[in-house]
Amino acid sequence: MSDSLSFEDTWQDVVAKAMRGLAMPPTQLAERAQITQHDADRLQSGEFSPALIAAVAGPLGLNGEALLALAVGEPGPPAPPMPACFFRSNTPYHDMTVNAYLAWDAETREGIIFDSGADASDLLAQVRELGLSIRHVLLTHTHGDHIFDLDRIVEKTGATAHTPAAEPLAGALPVEPGAVFSCGALRIEARRTSGHAVGGTSYVVNGLEVPLAVVGDALFARSMGGPQISHADCLSTNRAAIFTLPDATVLAPGHGPLTTVGTEKRWNPFFPHGV
Repeated sequence: MSDSLSFEDTWQDVVAKAMRGLAMPPTQLAERAQITQHDADRLQSGEFSPALIAAVAGPLGLNGEALLALAVGEPGPPAPPMPACFFRSNTPYHDMTVNAYLAWDAETREGIIFDSGADASDLLAQVRELGLSIRHVLLTHTHGDHIFDLDRIVEKTGATAHTPAAEPLAGALPVEPGAVFSCGALRIEARRTSGHAVGGTSYVVNGLEVPLAVVGDALFARSMGGPQISHADCLSTNRAAIFTLPDATVLAPGHGPLTTVGTEKRWNPFFPHGV
């Protein structure tokens, strides 16, 4: 079944995030891209041409071909199917939607939850329907949309919440990079993917039918979370923690559809050299 969610970001979002991350105002972009200020203003208003995309991609550190594909609506490869024993909740939060996830071992009926989303009702319904026992809730970061309903999950399941050590949260235990959690036959490794959030953490899940990583806002299908802390860290930690995984690894982001490592190496504008 194809993924019903749309990409989190447009090409304009990608350009804006790159400009913000590099602290590059439109005047500087025009100078470095050797375009007119009028063309820079056109770009910001949503107008583009292949030549204009090509001109600004280099100064912004972007893959021009991938950025143009996003701008013209080239869909790229289809999103991977949802793996067995893995469930996504997608709930509205202000003007966007946010993902949270549940994985489980079919034999032991042990489950593990990643983030809470804005409304944990679907997650909790799945837990009840499947008869799962939830021991851990692992947080990718503590931005409000990802922890909004955490207290209800903990109350209803008795699970222990775990937060990245760099983002302390009352009632939650700290998670350091390299920590490993178990859930029946599943093994989950924490990896640092900071930059969007100071403690941003991704969780590599082994033991499902396919290799999988829950990446929060570190990476989206054909984009990534805004550089609220450090643009350089966003790029470097993604390369080190996510792009070193096998190409077939399914990526479960905090917003938007599923993707794979191989797809992002080819189609994500923020990574012009793949890794």
